[in-house]
Amino acid sequence: MGYPRKLTRRFRAFDNFAISFTIINIISGIFSSFGFGMNAGGPLVLVFGWISVSVLVLFIGASMGEIASAYPTSGALYFSAGKLAKHNKGAWSWYTGWLNFVGQVGGTAATGYAAATFIQALVAMQWPGYEVTGHRTVLITAAILLLQALANTYTVQLVAVFNRISVWWLLIGMVVIVTALWVMPEHHQSASFVTHFANNTGFTSALYGGMLGLLVTSWTFTGFDGSFHMSEETVRATVNAPRGIMRAIGYSAITGLILMLALVYAIRDYGKEAAADAPPVQVLIDALGMGTAKLLLLIVIGAMLFCGLANMTSNTRQIFAFSRDGAMPGSRWWHSVSPRTRTPVKAVWLAAACSLILVIPGWWSKTAFTAIVSVNVVGLFLAYAVPIYLRLRLSDFQPGPWHLGRWGRPIGIVAVAWILVSNVLFMLPHASPITVTTFNYAPIALGVVLIIATAWWFATARQRFQGPVSYGSPDEVAAMDLI
Repeated sequence: MGYPRKLTRRFRAFDNFAISFTIINIISGIFSSFGFGMNAGGPLVLVFGWISVSVLVLFIGASMGEIASAYPTSGALYFSAGKLAKHNKGAWSWYTGWLNFVGQVGGTAATGYAAATFIQALVAMQWPGYEVTGHRTVLITAAILLLQALANTYTVQLVAVFNRISVWWLLIGMVVIVTALWVMPEHHQSASFVTHFANNTGFTSALYGGMLGLLVTSWTFTGFDGSFHMSEETVRATVNAPRGIMRAIGYSAITGLILMLALVYAIRDYGKEAAADAPPVQVLIDALGMGTAKLLLLIVIGAMLFCGLANMTSNTRQIFAFSRDGAMPGSRWWHSVSPRTRTPVKAVWLAAACSLILVIPGWWSKTAFTAIVSVNVVGLFLAYAVPIYLRLRLSDFQPGPWHLGRWGRPIGIVAVAWILVSNVLFMLPHASPITVTTFNYAPIALGVVLIIATAWWFATARQRFQGPVSYGSPDEVAAMDLI
């Protein structure tokens, strides 16, 4: 791919799958957004939205996997955009990289924020006098980001070990939660309950309220580009990276549907639980009792922490690669690698700091979580769409060992179409009436990044940034390898 090797190639096929599976993280995604879905569409959208969006995400993953097989680098999306563009390679690569960056930061921030919310819910269950506040949520999120950054500063083997543990934590945890929700409650909702619709968003349009509920599934299925970003640290990356993407999405779709159905059928008092500060926690309490709910919350919080750790790892590799091509302020800092751990330590701390900045509005905003989620979903999926769109325009695309054959174009068209439709939706208001505390600031956060990227592009970057840098011929680059 034209780069001297700095990162250690020690991720096996399972490790590559594990990072995307951990970032998707069905327990974290479903529990953190279940309450939003209860009020934006209810069981009808939670269940059937999950099924339909999962299929559409598989289309996106397949198209991304085909590109990952052709361009297995840490630069992933922005690198492939620069290679696939016919003209203006630098501009396509530049904007894809910045969208990917803000989406990755949004994912790390949202997962940490969700974990902080559930930690406070658990504390409040244990000590009823504890008051849950936005201030405390932000401070706990900062502590979580600090711990995850420390973990990411050590060797890639440590991150790989955490990711392996996280896969089993997720699978065993899901079995425990689902079994408890099916066996322990005295009664469940009737089979027809999955058709129940609810719109408590404040908007009069039931269609709009229900469409907002698709955010639950879309938020869960983000970050599978992690397998792509870890390509330079994965053995046989041309095959194992795309397989990691597809397996992570497929297994998450099936296991997530089982978990979603278990939560939906365990609902008892819909109005009370939907209005609770943490609706899925209230569902667990009402269905299983306080003691069991506390134990299951430990599983949920652990899953969220693993998810955030993997998010930050992927975020860091994107920063490292983007800086390697001189596309970020202070690039020479962010693409440096620790000689002891062989990890981009400075990029880790930049990822943590940017995530914290995105969380700060939670100090006063009631819709901070959905806004951060929107930044995550919109930034990442637009970054996913660009190389897929460019691949559709390229008649002489040279696929890698893993490819879609004649199905590549139709699958890619569906993928891009869904990304455009969903991203427009997630930039719109999520609650009514629209006030300072309910305003969806995702368009502002995304707009600020794009304005900065555009100003910088026309000021200086377009003269020096021409897309991914080539350091020489394969033989010359091999001689530069630092490992």
